[in-house]
Amino acid sequence: MKSATKKTLIIFDGVCNLCIYSVRFVLKHDKKRRFIFTTLQSDVARDILLHFPKEITKKDSIFLIKNTEIYSESTAVLLITKEFGGVWKLFQIFWILPKFLRDSVYRFIARHRYRWFGKKDVCFVLNKTIANRFL
Repeated sequence: MKSATKKTLIIFDGVCNLCIYSVRFVLKHDKKRRFIFTTLQSDVARDILLHFPKEITKKDSIFLIKNTEIYSESTAVLLITKEFGGVWKLFQIFWILPKFLRDSVYRFIARHRYRWFGKKDVCFVLNKTIANRFL
């Protein structure tokens, strides 16, 4: 687990199709293998999130934990895309928008994600090629 502590952790909704697609997208574009993952539904996530303020962790959001700091909603998404480089750096333009506006858009999509993209009956299932990237 020591090597995992130097990685940036993404906690995502393991039954949300949009979230699962997003994790696959991150896996594909994370050429330097900076990210590790766990699902919101896991015991690992529950234990980790206990160490952060409830006003942050009660959100229906993706969480990014980097250097003992936690980020959620649009900030987490922007910090993730920042690591990709290349054309993905263009997403950094959204930092100019006020956080309340960025997060409002994020929450709107999050509220409708199951209806628009669907939901799995069971949590995200790993295959052997990516299992070492998950806690």
